[in-house]
Order: sequence, then structure tokens, then C-alpha cells
Amino acid sequence: MRVLVTSLVLAVVGIGGWQLLPSQENRNKTITVGTTDAVTALDPAGAYDAGSWALFSNVFQSLLTFEPGGVEPVPDAAKSCGFEGSGLRTYTCRLRDGITFPSGREMTAADVKYSFDRMKKINSDVGPVSLFGTLGSVTADDAKTVTFHLSSPDATFPLKVATGAGSIVDKDKYPAGALRSGSAVDGTGPYRLTGYTKDEKADLEPNTHYRGYLSGTGRPIALRYYPDSRKLDGAWKARQVDVATRTLSPDVLSQLNPSDPDIRVTESDSSETRNLYLNTRAASPLHDARVRRAMAWLVNREELAATVYEGTVDPLYSLVPTGIIGHTTSFFDGYPARSPKKARALLTEAGVSLPVRFTLGYGVGRGAGAEEAAALKKQLEADGLFKVDVRGYEWTDFQKRWAAGKMDAWAVGWVADYPDPDTFGGPLVGTGSTMSTGYSNKLVDHLILDSRQFADRSRVAGDFRDLQTDVAQDVPLIPLWQRKEYVVSTQDVGGGQYLDDGTGVFRLWRLGWI
Repeated sequence: MRVLVTSLVLAVVGIGGWQLLPSQENRNKTITVGTTDAVTALDPAGAYDAGSWALFSNVFQSLLTFEPGGVEPVPDAAKSCGFEGSGLRTYTCRLRDGITFPSGREMTAADVKYSFDRMKKINSDVGPVSLFGTLGSVTADDAKTVTFHLSSPDATFPLKVATGAGSIVDKDKYPAGALRSGSAVDGTGPYRLTGYTKDEKADLEPNTHYRGYLSGTGRPIALRYYPDSRKLDGAWKARQVDVATRTLSPDVLSQLNPSDPDIRVTESDSSETRNLYLNTRAASPLHDARVRRAMAWLVNREELAATVYEGTVDPLYSLVPTGIIGHTTSFFDGYPARSPKKARALLTEAGVSLPVRFTLGYGVGRGAGAEEAAALKKQLEADGLFKVDVRGYEWTDFQKRWAAGKMDAWAVGWVADYPDPDTFGGPLVGTGSTMSTGYSNKLVDHLILDSRQFADRSRVAGDFRDLQTDVAQDVPLIPLWQRKEYVVSTQDVGGGQYLDDGTGVFRLWRLGWI
């Protein structure tokens, strides 16, 4: 599978190819990029979200990375990696020579081991440790060789290493048992972080000492963080940013004109999804699966896509999105059309008092979260079966609340960690999932583990079809939509199509002046 990227406006060029080259004056000019994605933490052990990982992919290195649009990881900090023997249980990497931290000290296998060990030891409730459930131990065999010993076969392990969760830190700068405080970053990526103010900015300068997969680094970048889409809209319209991504508001996106000579618009297929997650714990009013199925009969995702998002997203009926191996329409098969009658019958069977009252949370400033929550409330309350208390939370607080199971339902976007259905399995519906719904199903867990035994990923489609049938029956979540990714830039900036191509790598180094 390959996530397709379709550029609606490629370039505004003249007859001569020389016009694609930046002028000497622009060569080192800073490119300003605006986004609403928030950074949870600058320490890789303490963040598992799109905004943090977008920054990590530029200032840190992992052993592996992804080529644009690629599905197989390639060496980055490593010069080679591979499974040893049979069984997909032992994975060994050999480091490149000459990779140095900002201190000037050369990266060694001990730094790699340290990075993974501390992530597991810290076990942050909003960190990425859940990705590495099959990682038993790590050994530094010599200065350049590191070996990962897995507790069970896991063909997806290299994909996980290639994400922000695999970021390698300087063992002399990051404490072993706690997250690093402050705004300093000691990584070996293509950029150095030269200035940072939380929720406001990150200033990046090319790392002239970078050694890895890339042949070179890019232009200076000024990342600017906005609290909501409206603020980003305003900055874009005022040309306070050269590039705007993730996420302009739906009304602005729906009015973009690809024929406008002053801008470039890149629209790409995306594997980003958004689900309504439901708390299955005994203390929640949504504990009974029949109550959750009743909700599934009432949600109208076509209406959400058409009204709240003005056609800039597509309705989604499955856990695994379109374009990824194993995609089905399990929720359409189970709940083909809105039916208050069937919802009421389920609630009557469950013996619950009507209306069923529950809380619905969303992250403030996260796209159209408030409008979406209001629309869901209206849909669920329309027939008197539910009463929904909608509450918005600041992003970091929101993450901690769902991790602690303090909400009954919450809507969250999910950006694929890597281009494989596994990223929609364990993290979302496996026991102890990142989304912390309290859901646990032994058959679902078995299907997730079974799928990881296949190095040929085309063979996992059956497991994920079965998994999604079970999820549609148990309803620990309700799929809402799948995003179309938009990046807009001024006509003199190219490379926007590389910022989001489904691999999870935010390639700021591909931006350039034209």
C-alpha cells in the first residue's frame, strides 16, 4: 500500500528550469510555518501526539526513518538493521559513524539502549511506551551495535523504531528516571532547536553536523503555534506565515482556490482518522456494550462531514481507514442508517434509565472540536435517549483526563504512526491501549499479536477484518471521519506536499524558496 499524494498546484514556473532555484538572497531566508498542533513535551519519552512528533522528526534521529510515501523504513542513524535468525524476535542495528550530539560527543549504541530503557522506565501516561509492548530488553553489544530482544514475534517493530518514539537522546543530558525539564533539546536530527516558547514558537536552524539518511538539510524554519484554527486563519490571511498546515478551519479550506496564482495548495489523501472513544469501565454510564451500540445507531457522520467540516473530510465506517491494508466498512455493515428505534430497543434491553447521561470531552483549539461536539450532542439527544454534558479542555489536560478515564466519551484525531494497520490496532483497541477506554477483548488482542508474525504485511488483511467485526460489535469507539490533508503556502515556497504524506514524518527540510 502507498498513501497517494496529489498536488493540486505544483509550481508557478516560467520556461527556464533555473526559476525553480532560490535566489542567493533567499537561500538562507527563514520560512515561517503555522500550525494548530500543540507540543506536549520536548522530551521524546513524554509525548505521543502529532505536534510533538512533528518536531521530533526534525530535531532528533531514530535508527530508521521513512522515505516520502514509503511503507518500508530505511536506515537513518543506523547504517543497517535487520532481524537475526528466524522468529522475528531479535532485531539488530549497526550505527553510522560520525553522528555527534550538540556537545560534540559521538553517538554510541549505549545512547540508543539508554533512550529505550528510560522511555520504558519513565512510562509516562502521555508517552509512547505502549508502542513497545513486545520489547523485552535492549543490549549494547559494542560501541556501534545495538540489539533489541522481543518477547514475541513482531514484524512491525522496525516501523515503530522509525517513529518519534524511537528518538535517540544524549544519555549525558537526559535523566534516567524523569522527563527532562526546560526548553533545551540535544538531538542529532537535520535541525537544531535554537529557540522555543511553549504554545508559541520553535525556531530551527540547519544542523551542519547531521549525518544520516538525508543528503543535506534545509532552510531555517520558524514554527509558529496557534491556539485554534481561527488564529491560524488570521495569520495566513495576513501572510504572517509562509506555510499553513494542520489545521486551517473548514470554511477556509472549502474556499481555497487552486487557480489562485498567489498561493500553492496541496491536497493529499491521508490516513488520519477521528473517532469518538467510549469509556467501557464499570463506573461509566457507557459500560454496557448495548448502550454503546445504541449510540452507534444515532451518530450521523455524513452530516458531520457535510456541515461541521464542509466536505473537507470523508465519513469513516471502520477502525482502519481507506488506503490501509485491512480496511473494511464494519460500522456501516452493523449500523447502516441512523435508527432511533433500534437504539431505544437496545437501551430498553440494557435496563438503563432514560435519558442516559454522560460527559463528552474535546480538546480546545483542536480544529472544529467544539462545533463537532455540539453536533454530536444534538444528534445523540434528538430522540430523548441520551443527555450529553459537553466539556472542552486544554490539550495537555485533555490528554491526561482520557488517560485517567475521567471522561465518558471523547473525540480525538489519530495520525498514523506508520503506514501499517497495526498502528490502528493495539494503540486504539488493544488491552491497555493509548486511548485508555478500558476496553479489553482477548480475541482482539490475539488478532493483533497474530498479525505481527507476518513480515509480508499483505497477509494481515484477514486478521484486521475479523478484528474490526469484533470492534463494531463491542463499540469501544465510533469512527467519525477520515481527513483530507491540506497544506497551503505562498507561491514562492515549494515542498509543502512533503509535510504530511502518511508516513508520520514532518519533512520541514523539504521546504524551500523558489
